[in-house]
Amino acid sequence: MSFELTRREFLAAGVGALAPCARVDDGQDETIVDIHQHTHYAARTDYTLVEHQRTMGITRTVLLPAGSKLGLDADCYGNDSVVALAREFPDAFVYFANEVPDIPEAKSVLEKYLRKGACGIGEQKFPVDCDSTAIELVAQIAGHFHVPVLLHFQHNKYNTNYLRFHKILEKYPKVNFIGHAQTFWGNIDKDHVQETLYPKSRVVPGGYTDKLLSDYPNMYGDLSAGSGLNALRRDEDHARAFLLRHRKKLMYGSDCDDHVGTGSTCSGSECLATLHAMVTDRRALADILAGNARRVIRGLMM
Repeated sequence: MSFELTRREFLAAGVGALAPCARVDDGQDETIVDIHQHTHYAARTDYTLVEHQRTMGITRTVLLPAGSKLGLDADCYGNDSVVALAREFPDAFVYFANEVPDIPEAKSVLEKYLRKGACGIGEQKFPVDCDSTAIELVAQIAGHFHVPVLLHFQHNKYNTNYLRFHKILEKYPKVNFIGHAQTFWGNIDKDHVQETLYPKSRVVPGGYTDKLLSDYPNMYGDLSAGSGLNALRRDEDHARAFLLRHRKKLMYGSDCDDHVGTGSTCSGSECLATLHAMVTDRRALADILAGNARRVIRGLMM
């Protein structure tokens, strides 16, 4: 059975409740901002994505485009695609700008879409060093437009040499950076082995990521995807304390490519369920689900 929707089928079903607030146990509406989704993720249609987000109860979603030459490993679509969907459903979506940072066109492309209304840069998921001149260019553009940068850190593949990223944080203290993916989340553990992308052992406190979140006001964390979910579930005692300690620095994201928005194959809904189970402080949960994103990403406030 296919879960893909055509535009005609989607509109016939009604779009009046594109992004309803989720309901919590006391019956109150809950605002949820998803800072990490993609168009055409693993060939998923736009309207299936809209329905997926509605099913999860997402209030607003940040769409992250691919670069012009690389599709973020998932054949995701680029800047024009996210602009089009956000314009069609402006109450449900905002978007970032993106481009491969070490090509000649990077500056002009990023600036073009930031002027169009992009409210951040990313997902930067390209084979450059995390403290390279290419990333410095991205940081300079972000600083000029007063927007954050979301980066995918993956050992020996994307934004490499992560243990040097403090240099960028120090050089660009007015630019907010949002970390994501396997190497970012693996390094909550002081004894992390960099080659291990999805560690399962208990966490030794004091890892590099923990220190960045603690020591640098401009470092934030994106809890999306299997990497974020693994970081929460590998050591639940550590995760509960970590979530409270960094309640002002962590943001919910989904980054899942399923078509239904529920069940064990949907890491986004699994992450939401995990956060609701682990974060019993309602104010802290509200920070993680929406408040931090609204503070850092302009364009989310309505």
